[in-house]
This record gives sequence, structure tokens and C-alpha cells, in this order.
Amino acid sequence: MAKRSIQPKKISKSPRELGYTFPAEWEKQSGTWMSWPRPEGISFPGRYRHIGVQLCAIVREIAARQRVHINVPNENWEDIVTEELKSNGVAMKRVQFHHIKTNESWCRDHGPAFLRKCGGRSAESGGKKNSSASVLRTPESALAIVDWTFNAWGGKYPPYDDDDAVPGQVAAALKIETVFKPGIVMEGGAVDFNGAGTVLTTTDCLLNKNRNPKLKKPAIERYLKDFYGQSHVCWLTGGIAGDDTDGHIDDLARFISPTKIVFGIESNRDDENYTVSKDVRRQLDDLRDQDGNSFEIVELPMPKPVVIEDQRCPATYMNFLFVNGAILVPVFGDRKNDARALSVLKEHLPKHDVVGVRCDEIIWGLGAIHCLTQQVPTDA
Repeated sequence: MAKRSIQPKKISKSPRELGYTFPAEWEKQSGTWMSWPRPEGISFPGRYRHIGVQLCAIVREIAARQRVHINVPNENWEDIVTEELKSNGVAMKRVQFHHIKTNESWCRDHGPAFLRKCGGRSAESGGKKNSSASVLRTPESALAIVDWTFNAWGGKYPPYDDDDAVPGQVAAALKIETVFKPGIVMEGGAVDFNGAGTVLTTTDCLLNKNRNPKLKKPAIERYLKDFYGQSHVCWLTGGIAGDDTDGHIDDLARFISPTKIVFGIESNRDDENYTVSKDVRRQLDDLRDQDGNSFEIVELPMPKPVVIEDQRCPATYMNFLFVNGAILVPVFGDRKNDARALSVLKEHLPKHDVVGVRCDEIIWGLGAIHCLTQQVPTDA
């Protein structure tokens, strides 16, 4: 008997109207999605052989806690990546490969945005326990996917057609029938969520003419609310040195609870991030949440500049990733600031393991842990 092909449903209403929302990243997850880089890609020119150990370390930490889905182009690459992961101590029982071609490895931006039906779960509770494979076993899932258009950060790095096709292929792999296609450019690293109705973003990225030149700020806000299932938008202006994304929020400021935002403050007056960080800090004090309340702002240090082949890289502790029971934080061999950043996060996230993962080679690709990954929430 032939397998029934899973086709996306035709949908006339928005995710918000249908009761979907983008969960906070600290809520319970069924897995994490990644796209494995290849030597012919443009993300790690001349240094691809340096990133393997650190990339495997990220997978090892995730796989210790939940399933890891990895996009590779074919069976040959599956064998290559399997061998590399095993040689670096990754437990493979929670690693699942998908033969999905990509141009580059930045799954946060080209991957799908996973939505979940609202109802019954608080933003901080994490919900009931669920199998790491539950989403794979449930065709009629409570999950949905938003398939935003991807144009490689404003058309900077063509080709990007394979990357743009990833969300639909992921939906097919997971048998998720509910797929929304807003028809505008959006990247996962450009937005962050407090789990209570607020999305945080930057004017530098989402109002940049290289994304959606015909859309003004009110229209962008409507898309954010309708397709992420949110009620409120907070805007910042600013971006860190070395960031080629035109100011992604996941390099600048992030939620760690519905009421707390962590932010990197540069203390060196001679650093190019100094003025930006001071200005953004003032903006954060003026932000209000979906209920009109101010946020608690938690300051992290910025690491010392990471310069590779005379290029400033966007090193920041804000590019962290929540997984079940832990937060994985990029560190850069800056012993003092690395330790301080981890200590502050531990103080504010006492129920999480705070794990530093070296990213001083991966950052040559101008991204780190959050940029490489996309979480899959549980479907219950």
C-alpha cells in the first residue's frame, strides 16, 4: 500500500486567529533542528576544518537532553557527519538525519518557525513531560509551521534557493500539515519571545529596505502578531560590531523569562560596541511588556573582540540556546568575561544547567549556537 503524501492545508485564517503561538524558548521541547555546513559553502571560508570539534560539541550537549534533527544533502554526507559526531563523543541514539539540501548552516534563519496551539500551559511551567520523538509519531499534531521567505539577509549571499525551501521539506518530514506562508521575508534570529505575548526585534533588521521594502512598521508589526501569535511588539535600534544580518536581536538582547531581558554591555570605551550598548541600554529601560509593565534588565559583559583574519566577528553571549533543562552559552576563550557571563545566567536561571560551549572558531561564520539551531516545541 502506497504511503499517503502529506500536503499542506489551505488556510484562510492567520495562526493567531486559529489559536497558535510561538512558544518561549525555555518551554519543553521535543527536539532541535540543525543544518550541517559543507566545505563548498561560503560561511567558513578557508577555515572549515577548524569548526568540526566545536560544532560536534554543540550537538553533544543537545543530544544529551533531547533529539537532534540534522539536515544533510544525501546518504554520503550522512555517513560523513555520523563518523565525525561519533569521533567527538556524540551519543547517536537521539540524532536523526534528514536528506534536505541547504546552501548554508544557519537553521535559525532558513528553518521553519514552529507554532503550537495555545491552551493550558503557563509560560514558565515547561508543561508535562513528553517523549523526544512525540512530534514524529503524531501526524495530526498540535504543531504548525510558518514558512517565511528567506533571502539570505537581504540578498547578501546568493544562492539561497535551497535554504528558502527548507521549511516545507521539514513540514513533510514531520508530517505537519498546517503550514502558513506569509509571503514576506523574515529570519528567526531577528525575533525573540517572552512567552506571554511580546516579541522583541530591531528596526535595523526588520525595517531594512533589503527585506520587505514595500512594508512600513505597522504592517511588519501586524505580520509579527498574526503569524507568531503575539499581542505586542517591542522595538530596539542597534546592532553589534561584525554582525552581517543588519542587527539581529539574538546578538543583542534576549528574554530569559517573561519579565527578564539579558543584554550585553560593553565597558571598554575604545570598543566600537561601547556607544551602541549604552544607547540600547537606555532603550531597554523604556520598553514595556504586553501588560504595560517594565522589564528587569540583566546585564552580561561582552567578550573581548574576536578578530579572525583581520575581520571583527560578532562575538556575544546573547547567542545562547535553551534546551530541556539547560542553556547552552557560546564562550570565546576569554576566561574572565566567559566566567562572569555564565555566573550571571546561573544566578537568574537556577533550575537550568548553564553550559559554556566554545565558539571562537564557529564565530568565523558570523554566528554561534542560536544561529545554528531551531527548537521544536512539544505538541502537547
